Amino acid sequence: MVQPECVCNAVPADSIRMGYPEPSSQLQVTNSRNRTSMSSTASRTLAPPHPLTYLALATTLVLWASGFAGNRAALPAYQPGHLVLLRGLIASGCFLLAAPWLRLRPPAWRDLPGIAGLGFLGITLYHAGIGFGQRTVGAGATSLIIATEGILVPLLAIGFLGERLTRWAWLATAVCVAGVYLIVVGESESLGFSLDALWICGACVATSAYFVFQKPYLRRYRAVDFIAFAVWSGTAFLLVFLPGLGEAVVGAPWEATMAVVYLGIFPSALAYATWTFALSQLPASLAGNALYGIPPLAIVIAFVWLGELPALLTLVGGVLSLGGVVLFNRLGVERT
Repeated sequence: MVQPECVCNAVPADSIRMGYPEPSSQLQVTNSRNRTSMSSTASRTLAPPHPLTYLALATTLVLWASGFAGNRAALPAYQPGHLVLLRGLIASGCFLLAAPWLRLRPPAWRDLPGIAGLGFLGITLYHAGIGFGQRTVGAGATSLIIATEGILVPLLAIGFLGERLTRWAWLATAVCVAGVYLIVVGESESLGFSLDALWICGACVATSAYFVFQKPYLRRYRAVDFIAFAVWSGTAFLLVFLPGLGEAVVGAPWEATMAVVYLGIFPSALAYATWTFALSQLPASLAGNALYGIPPLAIVIAFVWLGELPALLTLVGGVLSLGGVVLFNRLGVERT
């Protein structure tokens, strides 16, 4: 459900640790024991991924990429508010049904307001922005704008993590902003900003803030626990769109309703299971870099599903913005 189409920087700390065991402080430091421990840890670290790992990662990419086309397929029949609420209710139901199997653990009372606030950012604001924005903005263009969170997340994190930027960071940011401008202009009928594209930009800012501020909670909770409660709280805020939802479902064609059901079950719920499994088996950097494949996949899926292709100017802007994101992440932050 979260960024869900794109969670490029959501790398749960507990998932990373699953592949990199921490040494026990109880072991005696002797040469023989130390060599045994190092050998055991190295063998586990270098072990090949589970055979289903890459299938899980590919499934995640396809499901999240398909979410943008799914929104476009449902929007002609549903108002944006009804669409995002129905999608949230379905995703919430999936997490509720899976709660015994997932062994979900409730957060501490002191953390509930913070998790609810993050649900408001990552679920309510993000999906509302996508829903209202995709009334006129295509699936491919939306995915390209959302991909720029690869720059927004580290920019927002600088003040909290104490990271320092290089000169390359500002060049990369300028390139990315220029790319987003071309995407927005490409989605408008004249050489000006598309108001609906600004909804998408707002959604990108909201999900970037969500990824930055979730870090302390992912140190205390499993990723699946945090995501489930964020989805439930974010969906609760979406209940402001409840009036008229029943009539909308009754009056909508079955194809549009099935598109919303698909969005709620697959990109919003199942993809998180496959993503968490992939993160537990692969280095976080490898899994994160794979998410750059979401925009191209979104464009292909939108063409197959809807016969929709981005304008040439949008594609040029997409190449610029993704290039800026890659440049920023490679050279933009000083490494310690």
